[in-house]
Amino acid sequence: MSETVYVIQPIFGAESEVLHDEIVSLIDSAGASYAGTIRQNIREIDPATYIGKGKLEELNERLEGVEATVLFNGELSPSQTLNISAALGHRKVIDRTTLILDIFALRAVSSEGKIQVELAQLKYLYPRLRGRGAELSRLGGGIGTRGPGESQLETDRRHIRTRIHALEERLKVTERRRALQIGRREKDRVRTIALVGYTNTGKSTLLNAMTGADVLVKDALFATLDPTARAFEIDGVPFLMVDTVGFLQSLPHHLIEAFKSTLESALHCDLALVVCDATGDYALQEKTTLDTLRDLGFSSPYLVVMNKCDASAERFPHDCVCISAKYGRGLDELKRRIFQALDGDFVHAELFIPYDGMAEYAALRPLLTEQSVEYGERGAAVRAVIPVESAARFKKFLQ
Repeated sequence: MSETVYVIQPIFGAESEVLHDEIVSLIDSAGASYAGTIRQNIREIDPATYIGKGKLEELNERLEGVEATVLFNGELSPSQTLNISAALGHRKVIDRTTLILDIFALRAVSSEGKIQVELAQLKYLYPRLRGRGAELSRLGGGIGTRGPGESQLETDRRHIRTRIHALEERLKVTERRRALQIGRREKDRVRTIALVGYTNTGKSTLLNAMTGADVLVKDALFATLDPTARAFEIDGVPFLMVDTVGFLQSLPHHLIEAFKSTLESALHCDLALVVCDATGDYALQEKTTLDTLRDLGFSSPYLVVMNKCDASAERFPHDCVCISAKYGRGLDELKRRIFQALDGDFVHAELFIPYDGMAEYAALRPLLTEQSVEYGERGAAVRAVIPVESAARFKKFLQ
């Protein structure tokens, strides 16, 4: 039987309902059952319990006789978590960050992803350990307790600090390995296209459609946590497409920082595709994605891609690309726009290779993409696409 979750939703403005819709989806993604919501207009935050005493009493009455975890849709301080739990008869109380970390723990597959999840969880739990020894020993399973595991939560603060240090050292090793991979790509000058955007907008479906890959596609938030790279071609020119972790509105910044190394491919890409769900609030999705990436130093060019487009493209921004990754619609136009966006990176050239220069040309051939070759009496006429940094090496063959 899945864990039942009751939500406390603070109301600050219109965006609060968007946050509420997200938290219900997050509960489902964590494998729990949504039981209901109590809403509270917030004018002034109570430093002890965030919301007022009256609302806590109301919630306590509603939950009488109900076995449910209380989820606060915001970020609580350690003392607020303890005080709310005490006011509700020592019920289990978690916040939005705890739930997201729990989903990350479910989704992490690679060793790097698992390290990052555990490190983020331990850093978040560390200041919350004081005074919780007995409580933590009773937590058992359920959302908010995955990842580091119950044994980690029962250890003392010194042991937690030691574990954090060990994980940070392991993460440095994986970060150095990733830096070498990025350096190798830059040396080979394989253009990288990064898929970025809100979670559950169809980035993995688009990766599969563009590259023929078989990446997990699931209607759930954060279904893909670890970055996935696949090669593909446009008119014979090789590219690398990288799928990255999705974003949410009000995703705590320290969580993004924790996964910065997995976002390196996006921060150093040649072109980013900001994938939005055309059936949702795509303007918010685009803003959230770009604001988050820019906070991390993102400055690459990008295209906005409206996925799940079934309506007329006229209602969307004029410079976006409308597609349906699931049904393969608009992908040729997307490829054209990708190549157009990177056109300055390539030289479209006509070459003539005399037969006595074929050996020299053969050594250089891996640097370009041949689009046509015609053999004549004196040599071969070649139409090719050459990366701009390699163009000078073909100067003697240019027509």
